Amino acid sequence: MPAKGKHRRPKSLRLTRTIAVAGTGGAALALPLMGATGAHAATPAAAVAQHTQKSATVAPAAAKAGASKTYAVKAGDYLAKIADDQHVSGGWKKIYSDNRSAIGSDPSLIHPGLKLSLGAKAAAPKASAPAKPSAAKPAAAKPAAAKADTASTATKTAAVANGSGYTLPVDGATIGTNYKVAGSMWSSGYHTGTDFVVPTGTTIKSIAAGTVVSAGWGGAYGNQVVIQHADGRYSQYAHMSSLSVSAGQTVTEGQQVGLSGATGNVTGPHLHFEIRTTPDYGSDIDPVAYLRSHGVAVG
Repeated sequence: MPAKGKHRRPKSLRLTRTIAVAGTGGAALALPLMGATGAHAATPAAAVAQHTQKSATVAPAAAKAGASKTYAVKAGDYLAKIADDQHVSGGWKKIYSDNRSAIGSDPSLIHPGLKLSLGAKAAAPKASAPAKPSAAKPAAAKPAAAKADTASTATKTAAVANGSGYTLPVDGATIGTNYKVAGSMWSSGYHTGTDFVVPTGTTIKSIAAGTVVSAGWGGAYGNQVVIQHADGRYSQYAHMSSLSVSAGQTVTEGQQVGLSGATGNVTGPHLHFEIRTTPDYGSDIDPVAYLRSHGVAVG
């Protein structure tokens, strides 16, 4: 029995030494435990570091998203193109609204080097909208839209009701540059027609029944159509993106003759509309006065 006890004690001591050596040597009994402890200790720190990095990444991104952007107009630019290329919510009308003081009264007259602010004003309404009563803003916006629709409908109704056989060349447009505005940009020294500001692709209509005398490329006028009417006057529709009629074709009041665009010598999409005493350049008369004399409400 004593011998057995002596035999057991050395074994126990050997085992203890073995463990101690394993611990000292850094084998699986020591390193994994230290590694596990280190891993548990490092995990919260790593998580905090990752969270901090994510926050640092998200914060600039959020700031960038909400920040305004300045765009310098280049040759060949026009507002609708800029809105598409820069993904501006609200399109060219939003850019014009935010930069009207810089652009001026005619959104089609922008020039290379002009600095436009994109997104500055767009962000403000979004931020303030939740703070204000939700009913208040829609209530203000809807009547405005309803007013525009009512005005547009009233204009159309007036043109049809008077039975004059004449209509506006384009619906829902605002007037940009008026007739006879002086300027060195025009070869005649003044603007020979009236510009109706509309985005590319808007339907352009014949103001009255008549015969198409020319349809095609018109140099500085881009794609254009000229129509002779029963009273001997000629109407011209210029800068169109595409044409829907051809020379010699008979058209009716309100018939589509093409789609608006920005072809020829322009800085943005619009319809250049003229009334002439001959089919040629230089025989222009006031187009708005002409339409009004035929019972069409303009502006």
